Amino acid sequence: MLEKRPIDKLTIKGFKSLQDVELELGKLNVLIGPNGAGKSNLVSYFDMMREMIDENLQLWTGKEGGADSVLTYGSKSTAQLESYVQFGQNVYQFSLVPADKDTFVFQVEAVSMPSSNRPPYILGRGHKEAILKSVTRPPDESPRQADYCYASISSWRVYHFHDTGPSARVKKKRDLGDNQSLHTDASNLAAYLFKIQHEYPHIYQEIIDTVQQALPFFRDFVLKPEAKKDGTYNILLQWRNQFDFEPFAADQLSDGSLRFICMVTALKQPDPPKTIIFDEPELGLHPYALTLLGSLLDSASMDMQIIVATQSVSLVNEFSIDDLLVVELENGVSSFRRLDESQFNVWLEDYSVGELWDKNVLGGGLP
Repeated sequence: MLEKRPIDKLTIKGFKSLQDVELELGKLNVLIGPNGAGKSNLVSYFDMMREMIDENLQLWTGKEGGADSVLTYGSKSTAQLESYVQFGQNVYQFSLVPADKDTFVFQVEAVSMPSSNRPPYILGRGHKEAILKSVTRPPDESPRQADYCYASISSWRVYHFHDTGPSARVKKKRDLGDNQSLHTDASNLAAYLFKIQHEYPHIYQEIIDTVQQALPFFRDFVLKPEAKKDGTYNILLQWRNQFDFEPFAADQLSDGSLRFICMVTALKQPDPPKTIIFDEPELGLHPYALTLLGSLLDSASMDMQIIVATQSVSLVNEFSIDDLLVVELENGVSSFRRLDESQFNVWLEDYSVGELWDKNVLGGGLP
């Protein structure tokens, strides 16, 4: 099995408000800044990359409103979208240009190993979908940069747990066999928890214990497969509280409680992705749950790379200044700045990290 690596360096040019961004990422990366600064655009870039390498670029572009909506200030101002992603010794890079019907075409797609001093290996030009996944190469070619890059990018997960309404997929029946990994919207949460319960009972108990810290009324999940006529099984997310034996449906959890359960499962999952991304995970969470979430994110960053965009002062209080990336909008484009905690030692004697952000000492002031 190929080793999956976290992101070391990332360059993005011409993507929405990310006109010219260069980032060095660590294990824990907390994006702070006002609404509209570009935090969600960085999350959207990761969404695009996951879709792109699985040959869904044109579908993703169409859903975004076309290539003109993706390029910074449109195609009249920005001729192309470029990116360079480094994982250890391996690099994946590409350039997209607008094409007919407001789509994209690859000007170039390549992989490289900078330390080898060899030019990039060109995967292709002029194609409409990425060929990183399917590229063929001579059997004696080594190292296999394309394979290493695909393994790393395909392991990314961009989690969006915002939809917890009555029609949310996480509340619906799912096929029991749909349990290989937690879906980005947690729609297969019941099936995935059932798998963890039976294959990783110690992790399942950790999830239960953590959920109970934030939701003291919660006792356990009720995960009972239901046979279908074709011999397969469905499963529905149910739970039991500390006072009643009868199970409750997922829609009898508050939105914040359900999102917290999704977050705990994502951060406790066995064989986790190398990089996971969360956009405003604090939505609907009680202040104490935010304290727990901060601790979970910090702990999970020992095993995976975490990128989280937040608007919560309470959540920021759980991190060190070195974990923060300040995002600001200047003349319509986003800038990203890594902070150095040693420059704020005097301030930290009297204020928490969140308070310093709230007072705009760190930059990225809240509105």
